[in-house]
Amino acid sequence: MTKLSVNINKIATLRNSRGGNVPDLLKVAADVQKFGAQGVTIHPRPDERHIRYQDARDLVPVVHTEYNIEGNPVKKFIDLVLEVKPTQVTLVPDADDAITSNAGWDTVKHKSFLQDVITEFKSNGIRTSIFVDPVLEMIEGAKEIGTDRIELYTEAFAHEYGLGNTAGIDPYVASAKLANDLGLGINAGHDLSLDNIKFFKENIPGLLEVSIGHALIAESLYLGLENVVNMYLQKLK
Repeated sequence: MTKLSVNINKIATLRNSRGGNVPDLLKVAADVQKFGAQGVTIHPRPDERHIRYQDARDLVPVVHTEYNIEGNPVKKFIDLVLEVKPTQVTLVPDADDAITSNAGWDTVKHKSFLQDVITEFKSNGIRTSIFVDPVLEMIEGAKEIGTDRIELYTEAFAHEYGLGNTAGIDPYVASAKLANDLGLGINAGHDLSLDNIKFFKENIPGLLEVSIGHALIAESLYLGLENVVNMYLQKLK
């Protein structure tokens, strides 16, 4: 079964919009695990507009499943990850002002930099993952830099699937097959939803984990958080 890691950034966004501690981020993290999610994901950004760096620290005793921290490996982020020591760190090349992640790494151009960062994280016992587009050259580059896993950036698939173009899965299938051949673990995330997750999962060989936040929280407004977590788990079997 593919693991579900719930990204709780949107809970932090809602909390921060009003001040105070409603909704309670730590309670939501505890609840999604109680409901069956096998992981919790956060993506702190330099301006802390949703997840705060202190949230990352406060979540340590709460997350008893897999703890995944995503972000651009600037010094402040690297220091945070080395302090918190999550299960997994996912490196994402997002700009400071990006609303959301919008591209994968060029693993060839940034090979030396990524090698250094990954070596440091792995020496501290933290599993590493690299956010990449479904481009074979980038998958091969990811292998060269020594990452444990890749996270396939799935926005393009989700867009095409929404238009009824199921062939949009093809680059992801090819990328997954290559990753499997190279011994890389496969994660995926971005715009995956209850509408498209089953099709994606059924077509991606060796899919270990999906990280879902925006869609899952939005769907929960109508269906309830516990129901939605379990709906994803059923589709990921």
